[in-house]
Amino acid sequence: MKKMHKESSFFYQLKQAAMLLLAVTLASIGLKAFLLPNQFLDGGVTGISLILQAKFGWDVSWLIIILNIPFVVLGFKQISSVFALKSGMSILILALMVHFIEIPTITEDKLLIAVFGGVFLGGGIGFAMRGGGVIDGTEVMAVSVSRKSTLTVGDFITIFNVLLFCVAALMLDVERAMYSILTYFAASKTVDFIINGWEEYIGLTIISHHSLEVEKMIRQKLRGGMTVYKGEFGFRDVSPSHENKRIVFCAITRLEVSNMISEIEAIDPNAFIIQHPIKDTKGGVIKKRPLHG
Repeated sequence: MKKMHKESSFFYQLKQAAMLLLAVTLASIGLKAFLLPNQFLDGGVTGISLILQAKFGWDVSWLIIILNIPFVVLGFKQISSVFALKSGMSILILALMVHFIEIPTITEDKLLIAVFGGVFLGGGIGFAMRGGGVIDGTEVMAVSVSRKSTLTVGDFITIFNVLLFCVAALMLDVERAMYSILTYFAASKTVDFIINGWEEYIGLTIISHHSLEVEKMIRQKLRGGMTVYKGEFGFRDVSPSHENKRIVFCAITRLEVSNMISEIEAIDPNAFIIQHPIKDTKGGVIKKRPLHG
């Protein structure tokens, strides 16, 4: 049993290391092939590094290391030593790749630079988070601030980057700052896709007069799990036999939603179905997302 645990732990760490290596590779391509040659920007600490490089000509690889050091230390104090080690190594490797590896410029089209530069950089950030680390310290700072204020992590990152792009517009030029906003949006959407993927979890609450048949269908046909609540109907013409009902809740992947709704409607066309996104789940009878770190 201990041997199996060691093997599973080894492969888990190997998978995380592979994700971090992929992360720094994608981020370096985004920087070297798209953003740096055209002096485009992104959000976060990487964006600050790019502004300083564009304004003063300082080496961006050194800036990436120096500006991220405080956030790696913060991650060590507030998250874990393993997280800080993974993040520190990833940032160091990214800086070395940016400094030493030459990648030819792929395009001079500003729109393509903004979008694909953001996609590659966002891919790097997303896979780094999947690998248990970060290559940009903004997320660490956002977590720290959210614990001490009413701001969420997302709120802080948005406010931080709005201020950053305002500074970029003043220090550089407005057009470059506007294109850089496109880069940021492309990067953030890519991060969301990699973290949540097509198989983002969706919570379904099903209210039906045929709830027992719905439960049977989920168990036997879709081989899923569920939670059943006892509830009362509160809409028109409620007869005594319908006052107490079973309300079914289940968490499924986005890919399964269409099939699930189709099966429910075949049982009860008038079923009331509520959908809402779920960031993540743990335990229970669910299908885990691929690449889940």
